[in-house]
Amino acid sequence: MDSVEQFRMKRNEALEYIKSSTDFLPEYMIILGTGLGQLAEEMDVVHSIPYNKIPHFPVSTVESHAGRLLFGELGGKRVVAMQGRFHYYEGYTMQQIAFPVRVLKALGATTLFVSNAAGGMNPHFAKGDIMLITDHINMLGDNPLIGPNDNELGVRFPDMSEPYSVRLRDIAKTVAMDHQIEMHQGVYIALSGPALETKAEYRYLRMLGGDVIGMSTIPEVIAAVHMGMEVLGVSAITDECFPDALEPVDIQQILEAAAIAEPKLSRVIAGTLERL
Repeated sequence: MDSVEQFRMKRNEALEYIKSSTDFLPEYMIILGTGLGQLAEEMDVVHSIPYNKIPHFPVSTVESHAGRLLFGELGGKRVVAMQGRFHYYEGYTMQQIAFPVRVLKALGATTLFVSNAAGGMNPHFAKGDIMLITDHINMLGDNPLIGPNDNELGVRFPDMSEPYSVRLRDIAKTVAMDHQIEMHQGVYIALSGPALETKAEYRYLRMLGGDVIGMSTIPEVIAAVHMGMEVLGVSAITDECFPDALEPVDIQQILEAAAIAEPKLSRVIAGTLERL
């Protein structure tokens, strides 16, 4: 595990490379999840940087994750988008998963918009729906804040009573209503994966209060909240995780469902940016 000094050195080297590649300074950061990379097409992109060019950045290994930073405008705002993210199941540490959020916060981003593909456990949800994340339950078994605390980033024990901004959620709900988009609300649970859950696990997770299940998002959100960033999270429901009617699912089906949800998710994120 890196010391505070090692982390700062790595962050600063990544930051210096980005600044040497572009003078664009974003106010907002977007993380695009599995099958949700096409929001990038709505951006007015002025510069892109592949992850593998940035010192100390992880590299996306998952199908559908392009693996690059996009700088440009969306909804009239200056944004940087991660087209592809990193997961615990890929073998990355929590600190590596959180690293891009910390770098891009240092670059100027003060607000995080995070999206993901998730399995719907709430029986009112269907494939292709979207859900506004109101809260989360971390069952990854790890946390990006474990280890030495960098007091320049945030306090040792950050408050998590409102990880997903009520202000941003209210704006997103108004955007969805104005565009006649049905958007559920609920609790996101993250497990490590990469295996999908069993029927018994879905029953258990639903009893815990989860509405959707995924394998990402929470590490980045914890890191963002630690640094005082405002966060908005939206899930695309890509499969139905109902124990009594569970059917096998593969990545192709997940990507097809994400393609149905994506225009709705993109409209909500772009519309929220427009109103900020």
